[in-house]
Amino acid sequence: MADKRTAMADRRIAMADRKKREPDDKEALRLAETTDVSPNQAKDLMRKHGKDSAKVEKEAKNFKAEG
Repeated sequence: MADKRTAMADRRIAMADRKKREPDDKEALRLAETTDVSPNQAKDLMRKHGKDSAKVEKEAKNFKAEG
């Protein structure tokens, strides 16, 4: 039973790490192309707002409109 709990904890940690990981170039480039922000701005927005693509895309469009 302890092994099962450890495995579940390891999976939760891995999922949390995946959410915190640096955005990769492919994701940033896609966001940059669809919202007309630079790839560096896209990476910054992805770091700030997480991996929720709909939220990040909305923020990128707002960012571009304000800029």
